[in-house]
Amino acid sequence: MIDFKQVHKAYRVGGRSVPALQPTDLQIARGEVFGIVGHSGAGKSTLLRLINRLEEPSGGSIVIDGEDVTQLDAKGLRAFRRQVGMIFQHFNLLSSKTVADNVALPLKLAGELSRAEINTRVAELLVRVGLTEHANKYPAQLSGGQKQRVGIARALSTNPKVLLCDEATSALDPQTTASVLQLLAQINRELNLTIVLITHEMDVVRRVCDRVAVMDAGVIVELGAVTEVFLHPQHPTTRRFVMEDEQIDEGIQRDDYAHVEGRILRLTFTGDATYAPLLGSVARETGVDYSILAGRIDRIKDTPYGQLTLALTGGDIDAALACFTRADVYMEVVR
Repeated sequence: MIDFKQVHKAYRVGGRSVPALQPTDLQIARGEVFGIVGHSGAGKSTLLRLINRLEEPSGGSIVIDGEDVTQLDAKGLRAFRRQVGMIFQHFNLLSSKTVADNVALPLKLAGELSRAEINTRVAELLVRVGLTEHANKYPAQLSGGQKQRVGIARALSTNPKVLLCDEATSALDPQTTASVLQLLAQINRELNLTIVLITHEMDVVRRVCDRVAVMDAGVIVELGAVTEVFLHPQHPTTRRFVMEDEQIDEGIQRDDYAHVEGRILRLTFTGDATYAPLLGSVARETGVDYSILAGRIDRIKDTPYGQLTLALTGGDIDAALACFTRADVYMEVVR
């Protein structure tokens, strides 16, 4: 659906060129939820806004659904932007208009539907986002989560092929964030809509995305399936994001293990292996004792996973390592 070919962007600041996005190749498949993660200044917002040309690329080509949008003139660009919905961090609703009027605004601007058709479309969208009873309220009367649902309905009004989410949950509390992400996942499933979202929260990516790109200083430093990137981060920037999400301090963790005896392993289980009684069977078979130093069981989108850090002592430790290797788990020897 989205194909970046050596796309780059630089800004003129104080008479000099400051790169925001280095030459980038990126493909985003039709119907997937694609996350872009990075700290402030990493270039993720620039990359997102290049998709609908809210930012003009300094070079390269951007192909959306087979069309090179970097070649579009003003009229073509207006038509193209109706195919790309956008959700903003701070909602960007018109305070003087009702919920229904905010949702209807893109349809009125397009000028292609009658008033009755617009009203029907708005009613359908408010049902989808669960705001039918709030149609005649004004933004000031809504909670943050309700405002974002209005933003989602407005972004969907023109039946877009792509939905862009610019830090769509950063201004929301955790419970509201979860409900908004659940709504986005439902929209993705039911409409097969391609969703691209940027965030600095790894938990958002873990809950809803299929693939993720991690950015640092205008470069995609890691790219892959969320399960692979989240559970086996390779780049230091990615590892920092994962540790922040899991509230792990690498230095403290290393100090904590200094006094622990035995061989220390980190095991990662995914899918059905998450619930298999592996530790007990390995202990019985090899005679090793184990202490659980850290652990968690959670889900990445629809995939259950577990991670355990163990200290093994006694018995046949090499045989235990061989058992873990043969099992459907990923094993990392920490010490």
